[in-house]
Amino acid sequence: MDPRTGQVNKSSDAKPVRTDGRRLRSVRTRQLIIDAYLLLLRESPQIPTAAAIARRAGYSVRSVFERFPDLHTLRVAATDYVMSQASLQAAGHPPKGNRALRLKTHVETRGRVCEEWLPLWRALNANQGESAELKDRIRRARELVIRRLETMYEPELSTLGPVERQQTVLAIEALIDFESWARMRHMFGLTYEQACALWVSAIDRLLPPTPSVS
Repeated sequence: MDPRTGQVNKSSDAKPVRTDGRRLRSVRTRQLIIDAYLLLLRESPQIPTAAAIARRAGYSVRSVFERFPDLHTLRVAATDYVMSQASLQAAGHPPKGNRALRLKTHVETRGRVCEEWLPLWRALNANQGESAELKDRIRRARELVIRRLETMYEPELSTLGPVERQQTVLAIEALIDFESWARMRHMFGLTYEQACALWVSAIDRLLPPTPSVS
């Protein structure tokens, strides 16, 4: 705005618009590269190359490395994205209802997460090596599962002492691991519904009785 004329100075206002546009395009390009990486992992257990990621995303290899200094950084970014999506999925199904409803809600949500993100989980474990960042993501993912269990089954777990409570939570966490889902679905050929039913039955056996509401 020119204080003398009261008119907008177009040249001074155009630069931020162009800058914002470039930033938005860069953010979109970054997300498309992450999406391409995840899609390739679903198609093959082999870790995708930069060239393959670039082809799938529709960009050049140079564009990939402009957004990510190396493929390790891309793996970390993809993991953070997946963890945020999994958290949103869980948040969309809060712990409410009776025991049967909470079991159904928890297991179906966990099943969808395992169904969608198993390839990335395997890639994480196979390539964590000495990476403190990837080890930290694996630890955080397990902690998120444990916190979800403690929230969903608080009425039942509240009846246990500290040691027995921890043992029950850890047993359920091991039960609903990604590889447990993979064995049911891919080794034994269970449908999504059958796998969920199996988990519901097993968790129901591990949990203590639900306390009556006074």
